[in-house]
Amino acid sequence: MMGPGSIPANPQAAMSRRPRPEDAASHITVSDPVQHSEGMNKYTSYRVDVRSPGADMTTTLAFSAVLRRYSDFLWLYERLQMERAGAIVPPLPDKQPVGRFSPAFVEARRRELERFIRRVAIHPELQDCACLDTFLRADDVTFQAAKHSKSNVVLQQSTMMPHTSAPPQLMMVSPPKKEGFKRWFAETKTSISGDLVRSPDDELFEEIQRYVHGLDTQMKNVSTQATGLVRKGKEMANGLFEFGLAFNLLGQSEADALGDALCKLGETADRLSVLSAEHADQEAMSFEDPLVDMIKMIQSVKMALHKRHEKRLTYSTCLQDVESKQSQLAKLRAQIGMEAKAYATEMSLRRAQEAAEVAREDFASVSQRVLREVDRFKRESTEDMRRTVLEYIQLQVEYNKKMEQIWATLVPQLERVQLDSNANVIGGNGQPTSTSPAAGSTQYQQQHPGPFEPQIHTEPVVTPNPQQAMQTSNSYYAQGLGASQQDPGMFSVQYRQDPTGF
Repeated sequence: MMGPGSIPANPQAAMSRRPRPEDAASHITVSDPVQHSEGMNKYTSYRVDVRSPGADMTTTLAFSAVLRRYSDFLWLYERLQMERAGAIVPPLPDKQPVGRFSPAFVEARRRELERFIRRVAIHPELQDCACLDTFLRADDVTFQAAKHSKSNVVLQQSTMMPHTSAPPQLMMVSPPKKEGFKRWFAETKTSISGDLVRSPDDELFEEIQRYVHGLDTQMKNVSTQATGLVRKGKEMANGLFEFGLAFNLLGQSEADALGDALCKLGETADRLSVLSAEHADQEAMSFEDPLVDMIKMIQSVKMALHKRHEKRLTYSTCLQDVESKQSQLAKLRAQIGMEAKAYATEMSLRRAQEAAEVAREDFASVSQRVLREVDRFKRESTEDMRRTVLEYIQLQVEYNKKMEQIWATLVPQLERVQLDSNANVIGGNGQPTSTSPAAGSTQYQQQHPGPFEPQIHTEPVVTPNPQQAMQTSNSYYAQGLGASQQDPGMFSVQYRQDPTGF
């Protein structure tokens, strides 16, 4: 018998995969995972290829190939959050501390990383980011310099061209460390005080936050139930396997048509076990995984809303700084001999006002980006949910049709098995499946005249009705009849009739 785990090596090939939006970026591929060891550090690298959209695999024009590891993808994810604050950045696969070098895990991660980079490439807010271009095309030296620099590293456009021989050039803009600490302290103080600037869209964003929170709760509940269904499907596959094995053993103990039918039942249960195992894998791939991915996208929406809150906090801090410097400047101007300090404070006030204006524009830009992204998320998530549920229903319909067909083939075989008046099993030809030539049987003597001689055949048959044989034996001893008065075949071992006949 085949076990419940006997499923195809690639269950994705068993079902047609629906087209996804990220398939539009199929010219970007992640392939060839290779494991590397640097002392105690072990990691897996992936080859990232970029071809011109619509070009075939043999085209080398505008083609680039780089090696990237998981930490490089993580760097890109974090840089996208910085460069396009308020955008819903597609989720990355989770980190895996244990078993991250197994072939199955490496292949699953490769597919998820490829989906991530393709989603970024077609994202309307992210596809033109400088960090994405750096990730896809920069050589190792340039990329490592950009990755490990704590400042904002921008790769010049000339270094991104395919056939440029000039060395890479970096432009770094790093804010003073002391100024960054002072700004963090001021923003923390503003956050604690709760004195944040108000905008006309605050009520709309509060409604969005309530919507996202409720959606997250309900999707987690649905995902939990879907995981339970997949688990129960795998348990059913194991149960059908054990069920079929039990009926196979039972059928082997019955040497008649009923035994054959029971063996057929065991084989049918084994087929259903394999079918249920494949169905559980398809459920996990086409229903459970999309729900988990949707939950991750909801977390990305929360991150976008949080980025808007950070920009609001920065703008509020800048406004408070302007008010503080205006008050300080007014005091200095009222004092005699403080003209120099007043002038320095006035210059500081102008810089604070410029920073507040930049923060205001940044806050407004991020707010508008969040609104666009949330609107796009609602449209795409609605379509994804509709297609996921529809695919799940179609999967259930096909599965139940196959189950019905397999069970239906077994019904005629069991209907052909019947019992006679003596509870003997009758096969499809209407004759008992085992012959019992007892003495005194008129029908038997008429069919076989002459002295009776027990026939010796090859396969013994269990007596169909042992209680009837026991009653006959008790009646024989109760009457005190000797063995010589009975037919010699009464107590002989019964055998299956030889196919050649008498």
